[in-house]
Amino acid sequence: MSFGMTRARSLIVRERERERMMGSSPTAREARLQKKVEEALRSKMKARALKECDHVVSKFAECAKGRTFSVVWTCRFHSKELNECLHKFTNDDVLEEYKKQYILEQVNRQSS
Repeated sequence: MSFGMTRARSLIVRERERERMMGSSPTAREARLQKKVEEALRSKMKARALKECDHVVSKFAECAKGRTFSVVWTCRFHSKELNECLHKFTNDDVLEEYKKQYILEQVNRQSS
């Protein structure tokens, strides 16, 4: 099980515990759970993007080292390359895939 899924599950458990103590409506609870799960999935997505784009991040960091304002125009190429790489792994389609995977894992876990 991945770190993101473990984090999402612990958030759900904490949220259920809080709801049991506070006694709020199921729809409000579900909305908060969905938001917490989506936040955890976004976090997982961002972590994967940074891992996959590590080589580009390193190039940009090396270019930016020792610079202040000049980084904007001196490292423009590296910045654009970094943004393109990160976008491959952090767009709405990728998030939807993470959501589908999460739902499948939940269904599989409940059926077993």
